[in-house]
Amino acid sequence: MKIFALLSRGSAPGELVDAELDEPRADEVVVRIEAVGVCHTDLVTRKALGDAPVVLGHEGCGIVQQVGSAVDSLRTGERVVISFASCGSCEQCRAGHPAYCGWATSLNGSGRRLDGSPTIRVGGEPVYGAFFGQSSFATAALAAARSCVPVGAVPPEVAAPFGCGFLTGAGAVLNVLRPAPGNRLLVIGGGGVGSAAMLAALSEGVEVVVSEPVAARRALAVRCGATAVGSLDEAPPPFTHALDTTGKPEQIRRALALLRSRGVLALVGRGPAEVPLDLRSLLLRGLEVRGCVEGDAEPAVLVPELLDRYRRGRLPVDRLVTTYPLREFDRAVADQRAGRVLKPVLLPPDS
Repeated sequence: MKIFALLSRGSAPGELVDAELDEPRADEVVVRIEAVGVCHTDLVTRKALGDAPVVLGHEGCGIVQQVGSAVDSLRTGERVVISFASCGSCEQCRAGHPAYCGWATSLNGSGRRLDGSPTIRVGGEPVYGAFFGQSSFATAALAAARSCVPVGAVPPEVAAPFGCGFLTGAGAVLNVLRPAPGNRLLVIGGGGVGSAAMLAALSEGVEVVVSEPVAARRALAVRCGATAVGSLDEAPPPFTHALDTTGKPEQIRRALALLRSRGVLALVGRGPAEVPLDLRSLLLRGLEVRGCVEGDAEPAVLVPELLDRYRRGRLPVDRLVTTYPLREFDRAVADQRAGRVLKPVLLPPDS
């Protein structure tokens, strides 16, 4: 199938090119992409792969165009959001924790299907695709049917980030931290993930303080009902829960110091492999530190719940989104890094 795809090579500007998408296997579908979010993981992966040609994108939303012969859970013409890939049969998947799938690395980061076959070719040559089981910086994407969640009439630019970023932030609050009404949550970083966490916590009646250096993001947090501070030095302790989206060691250490005894810190930001911690303080104060991937979510369960909250006005994530044409990927990234926008979402051309 002929498509247009955003081809990236290291730090060079992305280029919209003609590409060939493989035919769907029995358990796969082809989704015509209407919108796709830009996530920090896209940028980290682009840098890590150097000059290799890659098609990234892992927050795709669009219309099912083709279904594989074994797919009975989706129909053509249905709007879906594509989330991360998982095998569905390992111990973690069977237990309802597909983010910790035993095959997660191969399914989401190898650039090919699990059997090693490519999904995208440019100029007849295979390129790195199947990113998070999709590679949705394109006009169409292949994905396993189990990765796709119907979203109904929710606008695609709003639904797309629920594939990863919004799922990660909201899931970290609802699935991992689970604060009760009246608890106090500290969110470190007011980007897309942190803001989704903030909104999810506010929808639960939790008092939220967001630590964010960018003034515009602080202002948005305040408009949404949170308290915002420019640094952790200004955050008024104690907190029952904290969420770090930055992965910065000093922020993590400061967050632990701001927790009350028996407080819980969840980590969703990628950072250095090692972070020195005060084990005596952890022990004597009964603190808990939790790692969290993809909000420890089962997308088929949590995405519909979050979309229902959005429809009822309890999770106004549309305030976080700014749209760009797919070909303006680099401008979207520059605007996000400069703090001019919070969550860029790309809109592919119609054909």
